[in-house]
Amino acid sequence: MDTGEDSPWAEARAALPESWRATIGAEFDTPYMRALAGFLQAEAAAGKTVFPEPERIFAALKRTPLDAVKAVILGQDPYHRPGQAMGLSFSVPPGVRVPPSLRNIHKELEGDLGLRPPPHGCLTAWADAGVLLLNTALTVEEGRPGSHARSGWHRFTDHVLAAVNARPIPTAFILWGNDARRRAPLLDGTRHLLHQSEHPSPLSAYRGFFGSRPFSRVNDFLASKGLEPVDWRLEPCDAQAPGPASHGAA
Repeated sequence: MDTGEDSPWAEARAALPESWRATIGAEFDTPYMRALAGFLQAEAAAGKTVFPEPERIFAALKRTPLDAVKAVILGQDPYHRPGQAMGLSFSVPPGVRVPPSLRNIHKELEGDLGLRPPPHGCLTAWADAGVLLLNTALTVEEGRPGSHARSGWHRFTDHVLAAVNARPIPTAFILWGNDARRRAPLLDGTRHLLHQSEHPSPLSAYRGFFGSRPFSRVNDFLASKGLEPVDWRLEPCDAQAPGPASHGAA
């Protein structure tokens, strides 16, 4: 395994909090991650637009260090329209129209905890409160949802999930929809909470997402383990991409 500074991911790895670098840092030097970097370079050379911007690809890890994770919300891939993707699953920047799935998440949040939905779709407050907002694929081609699903990202994000799963601290994994639920076998359901339901998409929200009470169930689980619950309020919103020093990264 090559661990030299010539890695195409050297800068991205250096920007991560130390807790992530210590557990998954070696993944950046694997052949599949080098191949993934080559794939993204080829996409750019072909004139394709890829979301999110390079500095936001690993925003979920930058924003929520491994040692701060209380819960994980697993999405599929970034939003594929201009101005939407910010590297956090289901989240869009302020001023961007709230997507339908996120509107349904807002509705369930209000029905579950009585929290009124904010006028924006920014979820950085959750990330800062210890919710890892991870997509299984971290990039996507403009206008083509799922286009990078087979590019190699799943191997990387499975390692991210494994790192969270391996911690002795009980954690809540929120798995909405079939794509997320396929990751359940990677996780220890005896130590952690695996909250599985239908996806919040308008196509499936009424088939088991609404009324599933993910937010209160996560907090009940954490409280039962003597852990601090998640603050699910969605204000304030800090949509700036976190920098290398945000959480003590070198």
